[in-house]
Amino acid sequence: MTITVRDIVQAPGPAKFSNSDLTAKGEPRASVALKRLETVWINTGTLCNITCRNCYIESSPTNDRLVYVSAAEAADVFSEARELGVSEIGFTGGEPFLNPDFETMLRQSLDLGFEVLVLTNAMAPMQRPPVKDWLLDLNRIAAGRLTLRVSLDHYTKALHDEERGPGAFDKTIEGIDWLSENGLRIAIAGRSCWNETREAAIAGYGALFKARGWPLDAAAVRDLVIFPEMDGSLNVPEITPACWGILGKCPDAMMCASSRMVVKRKGAEKPAVLPCTLLPYEPGFEMGTTLKEAAAADGGMFANGAVKLAHPHCAKFCVLGGGSCS
Repeated sequence: MTITVRDIVQAPGPAKFSNSDLTAKGEPRASVALKRLETVWINTGTLCNITCRNCYIESSPTNDRLVYVSAAEAADVFSEARELGVSEIGFTGGEPFLNPDFETMLRQSLDLGFEVLVLTNAMAPMQRPPVKDWLLDLNRIAAGRLTLRVSLDHYTKALHDEERGPGAFDKTIEGIDWLSENGLRIAIAGRSCWNETREAAIAGYGALFKARGWPLDAAAVRDLVIFPEMDGSLNVPEITPACWGILGKCPDAMMCASSRMVVKRKGAEKPAVLPCTLLPYEPGFEMGTTLKEAAAADGGMFANGAVKLAHPHCAKFCVLGGGSCS
């Protein structure tokens, strides 16, 4: 009998994703082992200067469920990451430029030789004159190792502002223009929530890049990533080991095969390590307080460091959507 993708989509029901080892059909759940730790993400805190219509991490000017990671806490992460051979440090939020220790963290990570990726909306927090000054200074010493990936949800003002609020597009364009004009390496992150074909999106972003004079190729993933949408209300399939062959996917290509994220929950004594950037509020996905502990996490959602794909985002964003934050 030929198995199709349709065969792996189970009927909706409360039992889906409720068992860490078995799907609602009673089949073994797929897992992803850590092939090699390449990227360590630090969530600098969930506070943000804006409230988006559909932010997967629910960042806002009032959401401090993930508090600011301090420079001292980040330094411990960098030290362990360097010992483990990590090549890239990523910073996300919230809006990283709101964290009062962000300059110090960026400088520490660059001084240690890491490639550094910053996810930002490039709006008011980044555009403060003192921040611009130290960004230019850091870019001089970074030797091409610093990239700022700016969230530009759509290449049109109307749809970007529909997601992020009136005036957001113009302010973000202003920030990207400044980054480009001053020689900082940039990339763009878009969204796929308007049912637009990838070809149409690439063409639209390409036209914008050309019109603004940004040194970007819309067809290159290094310059433009269009993220799949994450909607918890959608009925998504659970992933079994058989799905890898059915879908033509490889577990080693999943984000959790090469990345981990560090967060600090409000009221927590220490930061915690999670499998990826998509599960910031899931206590069951905490792997320990250090990268070494995370590598050996066992029981519940983990099997000797491997991550069981027991969350809808695992299926929707990573396996089916092909998304990766790195």
